[in-house]
Amino acid sequence: MSILQLPQESPRVLLLDWHGTLVNTRAAMYHALDEVLPQLEALGLLDHLVPPEQSRSSEDARLVAWVRQHRKLHPRIRDDRKISRTDIFEVLFGSDEDAKSRAHAAFDSAYQTHLESVEPMEADAYEQLSALRALGLKLGLISNRRRAFLEAELDGLEGGRWWPLFDTLVCGDDGWRRKPAPDMLLQALVNLGDGDSLLELEGCWYLGDSTTDVVAASEAGVTPVFYNGAGWDQRWLDTIFPGSMRHPHQPKAVVASLAALQALVRQVLAQGLRVSRAQQPR
Repeated sequence: MSILQLPQESPRVLLLDWHGTLVNTRAAMYHALDEVLPQLEALGLLDHLVPPEQSRSSEDARLVAWVRQHRKLHPRIRDDRKISRTDIFEVLFGSDEDAKSRAHAAFDSAYQTHLESVEPMEADAYEQLSALRALGLKLGLISNRRRAFLEAELDGLEGGRWWPLFDTLVCGDDGWRRKPAPDMLLQALVNLGDGDSLLELEGCWYLGDSTTDVVAASEAGVTPVFYNGAGWDQRWLDTIFPGSMRHPHQPKAVVASLAALQALVRQVLAQGLRVSRAQQPR
């Protein structure tokens, strides 16, 4: 897999995932998953688990098999807490939208009992986002979680000072299909346009920490940037982004921090400025 090719489009809009990218909500998330997975049979979801031959990788097939047999996550995955709820449901249910919708609804019901204060993924996250805004970028927040949950977490995060950072918020219960469908990203671009027509796709980047985020960005036609805050090694990146016919979507860049993202944005903006100057008549 060839990642880290410099994105060609200078960013004007930066859409961002919430959980696992900007903030850490993994404790509450995994508590909720612990409640949902034992209910798979009662929810009528056990027969909707992905067959082994349809899994993206042998690792995915083993995860599905473990959940099918034990109705819970493998202890290693549970202890690592690196994989998002959305990615877990993608691995378990694949393209079955109805099954994923029911799983997300059950998750939301469980999550509200574990809702707690959240912490930034990085100590200087607010400053890094402020610096990106200072470069002239519009920022949009995209989250598969309920709006009530997201707004409560924003209220409680560092005294609510993050609210003005974002020019739009699109959430999982706003009436659009959840990621990996492109709907939420496209709606954010409508919100950032004139509220009726779509803002131009060129110049939009989407930063997220999951394969679901990369698929959603690719399907929306915007530049996918993978946030590797979990510290996955290259072997694992090659596994989750195989570039195969069934799973073709890959990020245009990988960053390990918001500081690295800001440096990448500055690099691409500077490159675009040099190209623009070179094209001007002399």
